[in-house]
Amino acid sequence: MRAFVVERYRAPVREAVVAEPVVGDGDVLVEVRAAGVNALDEKIRAGEFRQILRYELPLILGNDVAGTVVAKGSKVHTFAVGDEVYARPSKDRIGTFAERIAIAEDDLALKPVSLGFEEAASLPLVALTAWQALVERADVQPGQRVLVHAGAGGVGTIAIQLAKHLGATVATTVSAGNADLVRKLGADHLIDYREQDFEELLDGYDVVLDSLGGANLKKSLRVLRPGGKAIGIAGPPDPAFGRELGANPALRLAMGALSNKIRRQARHLGVSYEFLFMRASGDQLRQIAALVDDGVLRPVVARVFGFDQTVQALQSLGKGGPGKTVITTSHQTGESA
Repeated sequence: MRAFVVERYRAPVREAVVAEPVVGDGDVLVEVRAAGVNALDEKIRAGEFRQILRYELPLILGNDVAGTVVAKGSKVHTFAVGDEVYARPSKDRIGTFAERIAIAEDDLALKPVSLGFEEAASLPLVALTAWQALVERADVQPGQRVLVHAGAGGVGTIAIQLAKHLGATVATTVSAGNADLVRKLGADHLIDYREQDFEELLDGYDVVLDSLGGANLKKSLRVLRPGGKAIGIAGPPDPAFGRELGANPALRLAMGALSNKIRRQARHLGVSYEFLFMRASGDQLRQIAALVDDGVLRPVVARVFGFDQTVQALQSLGKGGPGKTVITTSHQTGESA
């Protein structure tokens, strides 16, 4: 089958003919109809996670999928051939930039019935990230205040909507050109990151969802109330992530060292910092699909590329623009916004 692979870290992505996926007893074989494109794909290609995610090369990229069930393992009872599904495959079994992919039953869910494949494919990774940050980690409650950085980005557009659904007052950093978009998504307070300093404007927040890291994360600690929590998805990784990953003691020690400074700063301010690397979850995707079909969440798709243009789709990640980029197998040439 056709797929887009990286043969060695930092090498260009190229099209290749690869073997068909092996379908285990607990797996579902999905014909890919659309695949979301994420910054994570580029980071994996560049080798940024090679110390913690031990992929065998060549590797098929792709972390989001929507498609149709074409076969299933003998122990799969939740899905039937012909079902329209969506997923973020397990971090150990990525590879949605292909014609077909085998996914564990537990990582898969029926796609929202109100969405087409392209919109559905834009959701899994970013929606699971927002859910695990705001529902699982932060347990956001009505009346709390949440700061979502990069509100027009893939995670940001979903996190704003989810935080509002949970009853929070939401602030976000955004460019002036995307202000109307995030306002329509539910943001209450907008900070133009090019002209304003969010640290000077915000104070007493319960939760910050940070997708930028570095100096932005350090400043985010200072807008939290005592006991508040900053959740970072751009790093640095913390010891808890090392334990969750099952990393060896040396790697866990290294992760602790990387995040020691920011954790120490958080403790000094009476707040906390946690690193989040989202995990696959079919159960959470079912809950997200229900919110989509109830009109609570809506995806924001910025660009759609044909499958033949997968390389161009990856290259477009650095060009900005709101929402997500998606690859579709429904047409093989051309781009639409």
